[in-house]
Amino acid sequence: METKNKSSSTSNRSVAVSSPETMEAGLNPEPLLSDDSDGGDGDDAVRGAVDYRGRQVFRSRSGGWRSALFIIGVEVTERFAYYGTSSNLISYFTGPLHQSIAKAATNVNVWSGVSTLFPLLGAFVADSYLGRYRTIALASILYILSLGLLTLSASLTILRPPSCAGLTACPSPSGFQMFFFFASLYLMALAQGGHKPCVQAFGADQFDVHDPKESKSKSSFFNWWYFGLCAGTTFAFVVVSYIQDNVSWGLGFGIPCIAMAVGFIIFLWGTRTYRYIPKEDKNPFLGVAQVFVAVARRSFQKDPTSSTTTEGNPAEILHPQGSNSRFKFLDRVVIASNNTHGSEKSNWSVCTAIQVEDAKTLLQLVPIWASCLIYGVVFAQSSTFFTKQGSTTDRRIGPHFKIPPATLQGLISLSIVLVIPIYDRILVPLARSLTGKPSGITMLQRIGTGMLLSALSMVVAALVEKKRLSVARDSGLVDDPSKTLPMSLWWLVPQYILFGVADVFTMVGLQEFFYDQVPHALRSVGLALYLSIFGIGNLISGSMVSAIDKATKSSHGQSSWFATNLNRAHLDYFYWLLAGLSLVELGIYVFFAKSYIYKNQLQSSPV
Repeated sequence: METKNKSSSTSNRSVAVSSPETMEAGLNPEPLLSDDSDGGDGDDAVRGAVDYRGRQVFRSRSGGWRSALFIIGVEVTERFAYYGTSSNLISYFTGPLHQSIAKAATNVNVWSGVSTLFPLLGAFVADSYLGRYRTIALASILYILSLGLLTLSASLTILRPPSCAGLTACPSPSGFQMFFFFASLYLMALAQGGHKPCVQAFGADQFDVHDPKESKSKSSFFNWWYFGLCAGTTFAFVVVSYIQDNVSWGLGFGIPCIAMAVGFIIFLWGTRTYRYIPKEDKNPFLGVAQVFVAVARRSFQKDPTSSTTTEGNPAEILHPQGSNSRFKFLDRVVIASNNTHGSEKSNWSVCTAIQVEDAKTLLQLVPIWASCLIYGVVFAQSSTFFTKQGSTTDRRIGPHFKIPPATLQGLISLSIVLVIPIYDRILVPLARSLTGKPSGITMLQRIGTGMLLSALSMVVAALVEKKRLSVARDSGLVDDPSKTLPMSLWWLVPQYILFGVADVFTMVGLQEFFYDQVPHALRSVGLALYLSIFGIGNLISGSMVSAIDKATKSSHGQSSWFATNLNRAHLDYFYWLLAGLSLVELGIYVFFAKSYIYKNQLQSSPV
């Protein structure tokens, strides 16, 4: 009932076309179809979308998989570029930049955290001002520039410190060298902030939710999107990390730069096929912010329960049919008006019912978001301590080839690539036959399953690390960290595979959940909220590492959990800690998930 009421209300919203050509040339778009119009071409017309010239689009000539493949293509190259840089970043910090493991891990975690928080800024710019297409284009240009600067930083001797070879102490990089490197690195973080939340939302926009066939394809889109993403990531782990470790860092950063340029060309190539969702005249952020400001202002009034000036039945206004029955304290700022989207009366003291419902929708997401943060902390370990673990093991394949430690992260992507088709083609139809749900299981059930597997991966990682420390002691190599331990890298495979299988459930589930459950005009923000889980998780991880390193480092010479000599460290204790926190988090998550009510009523039953 809620969906019906909202759709009828939103049909009155005034919109301004945000497609690239109409925005730039000031062309007047053709009128879009209303909810009760067939557009003259019957069911082939797509409601609420335009082409690159601002004209009405038709299903047979635009969007769908023909457009989504271009967008998946640019995402594959962007992820190749991102992980080609980030996956082995800890090795660059501890190698050419001569930093300790704890400091390097903290730097990687902070950068990764900022990288996944910048999408909140990118989503704000896209949904409020530029639109998704323009934001993606601008972010791609910044991406290419930042990777080019990183290539220079690693290639030119003036921009990097000299090698430690033949020296008793490694020379520290100069202030200018560190500034140039970090400026390039954080410019890349800013570029990812504009790219990441918009590309996926733009891809999902290519499917019409009003068409049953395209609506079903949209559900599969998130699975195959992640499949393509992981294919590009796997290639980055295998090829780029090998070049960085065995050829040169300059070439290792240069290849991602070239890949990003190719991806930008692919994205522009599909411009004429895309569907563009017109942007509302009213800033969606301001609409939601207005609700909270109005509530805050009312709370300071002498009689905050006093009625606002309304037109109509106050009871009906405060409790509109089909509205969210939670957060009733927001209802007191609702004003009834024939203009359901607000007017000059809405002076940050009163709001429309639609604004209040959007605010309630976002508030309901907060407990789910918060209860997934430890998953983000666990996720951060694969690119830091897992990689350093792998560097101490026997990584030889044959007499001459040695696997780079960062390449082991490719096992995560490889397991995702293998499991997603099984999930999409076998598990989903099987679950659908049992539950009757189009997606087989609910989005929240999918996320919770992955969180359980994530906790299990930490248990396995702790046991394997305990085994690795035992091998170091038995081999007499505790104080000789430069020597390779007589322990095969294949011991690490199970924890990487569990990580990948957990991602199939939780990562994809979070993407679909935060896209589907936010107000339509804030879908880029929804995906940015999903990414911020990993941003905050990385920052928490960095803070935990720094705090634990200081707390466990003894003045009497006792090694910390994160000692530079990993044979004297205790990563196993850290993994046990994360496993315990993950189980506590899962319990909290289940508590909130059981009471969650889906925005649409297709999945309104509790988890």
